[in-house]
Amino acid sequence: MSRPIAVVTGASSGIGAATALRLAAEGFDVVAAARRGERLQELAEQSAHVRPVVTDVTDEASVRSMAAGLDDVAVLVANAGGAYGVDPVEAADVQDWQRMYDVNVLGVLRCVQALLPALEAGDGGQIIITGSIAGHLVYEGGGGYTAAKHAASALAQTLRLELNGRPVRVSEIAPGMVRTPEFSLVRLGGDQAGADAVYAGVDAPLTAQDVADCIAWTATRPAHVNIDLLVVKPIAQAAPHKVHRRAT
Repeated sequence: MSRPIAVVTGASSGIGAATALRLAAEGFDVVAAARRGERLQELAEQSAHVRPVVTDVTDEASVRSMAAGLDDVAVLVANAGGAYGVDPVEAADVQDWQRMYDVNVLGVLRCVQALLPALEAGDGGQIIITGSIAGHLVYEGGGGYTAAKHAASALAQTLRLELNGRPVRVSEIAPGMVRTPEFSLVRLGGDQAGADAVYAGVDAPLTAQDVADCIAWTATRPAHVNIDLLVVKPIAQAAPHKVHRRAT
């Protein structure tokens, strides 16, 4: 019996890589999509059920190429995303905001449009968007990222309304503080000391595997069950601006 197909974007590192491996372990054949081919190949070497496909979600032709030949998809995990910069609104770089909107919002749109026919095929499918608590709250220095993640959340909610009556579930996973090797480092322009300071004194931030666990659980609910929104944070984090840190 063939295994159901899951497509995971942003699969070359962090939450995406962990999710690809977890879904493969859960019985899916996983199309791991991301820009960095070497990273994807390393991921595929860890599981025979992970197939690497170099994909840039900010490029329409690249997304369409990835989707070509996928006639029946059980799950799309629209995970590709990122944050760039921490400047206040008055000093923000417009290009940073454009990049965040392009990957976090339009990247999801491109993947949904390209894969929706395959998601509706067979027994139907599920769209799982990796959002953030930044899509439901705001904080200083996060204007561009919170705006993009709010838009991604609105996209998920709108899709759920528009697809009502069709066999496609729509879910959003909204993590709080997750420590991965790249998220804060990229956001801070390669400042490793600054990235380390984000997590300084915090006992047990979430890991990529924690979020992958939430995604896998959501993806394996019965077909009549839709998890609209799953918010997950480390116990040390009450809100984006309220994080318990050990005294140093």
